Amino acid sequence: MRFEELFKLGGSYNEFLLEKEGEYKEKLESLVNEINITLELKKRIENISENINILAVAELWCPDCIVNVPSIVYISDLNSKVSISFVKREGNEEYLNNFSVEGKVKIPTFIIMDRDFKLKGAFIERPNSIKDLENGDDQVKRIVGMKNYRQGKCLEEVIEEILDIIES
Repeated sequence: MRFEELFKLGGSYNEFLLEKEGEYKEKLESLVNEINITLELKKRIENISENINILAVAELWCPDCIVNVPSIVYISDLNSKVSISFVKREGNEEYLNNFSVEGKVKIPTFIIMDRDFKLKGAFIERPNSIKDLENGDDQVKRIVGMKNYRQGKCLEEVIEEILDIIES
């Protein structure tokens, strides 16, 4: 199956939210509503001139999805040229093997494509700054960084990484 077909089989953000009730959904929605980014990043989003398709492999029970999905929702809400389709990892692993890490498809994985569904790049699981902290030796920085990340304080970094892919 091609990404275009998988994209068309996926669901909207509202359908994604129907997956689960409770604290996960509430946290995600509150992060979407509280995003505050620099004017420069906002202009970069507004200046996206080509149609972009983001296939979001995500599940509402996943802590990394909860803190990263708001970034693509925000981008799509701010610029109608950016479309999102949500699919579950389970049952789609064979189509997502190119994005697996150590043999496993991580969630969230945001597959970013142009209007013709040609791959531009992918955001996998966490922003690079957090991946760097995880691999670093400073345990205090790692603990503080992960705490901030889990509270949704890295959304601006996630948005910037996604914009870098879109603009590439």
